[in-house]
Amino acid sequence: MRWLYLVNRYPTPSHAFIRREIRALEELGDEVVRVSIQPSDPDLPDPDDRAEAELTRSILEDGAPGLIAELLFAVATRPLRLLGALCSAAKLGFGSDRGLLLHAAYLAEACALVRLSEREQIDHIHAHFGTNPPLVCALAKRLGGPGFSFTVHGPEEFDRPIALRLREKIRAARFTVAISSFGRGQLWRWCDHEDRSSVEIVRCGVDAAFLEEEPSPITEEARLTFIGRLCHQKAPWVLMQAARLLKEEGVPFSLEVLGDGELEAETRAFARTHGLEANVSFHGRVGAQEVRAALEGARALVLPSFAEGLPVVLMESLARGRPVITTSIAGIPELVRDGKEGWLVPSGDAYALAEAMKTALASAPSDLAKMGARGRARVREQHDSLKEAERLAAHARRAVEEESSA
Repeated sequence: MRWLYLVNRYPTPSHAFIRREIRALEELGDEVVRVSIQPSDPDLPDPDDRAEAELTRSILEDGAPGLIAELLFAVATRPLRLLGALCSAAKLGFGSDRGLLLHAAYLAEACALVRLSEREQIDHIHAHFGTNPPLVCALAKRLGGPGFSFTVHGPEEFDRPIALRLREKIRAARFTVAISSFGRGQLWRWCDHEDRSSVEIVRCGVDAAFLEEEPSPITEEARLTFIGRLCHQKAPWVLMQAARLLKEEGVPFSLEVLGDGELEAETRAFARTHGLEANVSFHGRVGAQEVRAALEGARALVLPSFAEGLPVVLMESLARGRPVITTSIAGIPELVRDGKEGWLVPSGDAYALAEAMKTALASAPSDLAKMGARGRARVREQHDSLKEAERLAAHARRAVEEESSA
């Protein structure tokens, strides 16, 4: 089958799981055309992402003139379909948080997507995230383009499902993918009852390199790591409060913080204000090799999120035999069981987080290794990239066959 993958911006450092999914489909013998609506992230520390950027086309590469040309071509070649798609765009845009003007731009992007799909003889489009990519796919379908599916990760889609027209996108898609049982339940909340059977679970996979080699021994050093965007969803200020509590208790520790984001300056300022510079080090945006090295140099990963889908970094940590300290929210308890693969604490509770961090710091490396081994087994069972790609491909083939025989 020939796929077209559509993402708003691809590749970026936080979307390595999409790259793994694409490559797994290619390992299965399918062909995948990579398309990013916006140009790829210009600052890619990971060489795999840089190589992926070379394979990726951008719909907005030629800017507004390119979109206008695509609209004019659609006017000349498919005026009736364009009129129907224009009505759909207006209906979806009216009252949405994006407005009518942006939906007109989405329509132009859909015109470009249809032409590209025709040139590449695409059988099926798959989009990631429930924001604008599946909307562009839905408009492209009205224009005569191929059918599509899309993966919803959360938490953004679950925060504003009505504004994002999630119900309408699910209705338009051949099928919709959730990455966890929790995610599927959230989609069931917002879709029509007749569309519930079209919501499937396909879990994110980890890079085979994280599972192929045996984990290195867990360090005796009192070191923990945080890996993720420094944004509101990841609650870095709760992490800093927990670090302050450990320091006040006289607990020896070091905390490596990997990632950047809109709260980076605020988080660094908190560490300076509370005298945590000797304990907390910030590394900014890093590549996959640095992520792996940080995990292997730590006793455990700490992720005190407020809102999530199911973070891939938890899978990566467990795959490298490191237990995790995280919050009991969203799809996380489907992977992490409290006291078995790590510690689950209430979201927003800095005292509970500090206690879990203190326990991990005081635990014998052999006990941490047992937790990590259980986590590694669960990741191998639930998050194998090739197995999940096979699942996704099976759903797509069935949908294409059903549509062609209808």
